[in-house]
Amino acid sequence: MTPAQYRIESRNALRGSLLPPTALSQLYTDRSLAVAVAVKSLADPTCQEVRVVHVPSGEVVFQTAPTH
Repeated sequence: MTPAQYRIESRNALRGSLLPPTALSQLYTDRSLAVAVAVKSLADPTCQEVRVVHVPSGEVVFQTAPTH
């Protein structure tokens, strides 16, 4: 089994039906799942930022960018 390698990070409060209460401390084994959960957790992606980070390398593999 692949170890959990992806973490969701945000300065904003995250909420959503797909988002577990421990979302910011939970690690995901699948990059696509981590990105999907991160995107679904935003109330407004144009105003909020969320990142998915590859834990071993620290590389940001996905990031939303607020437009204003």
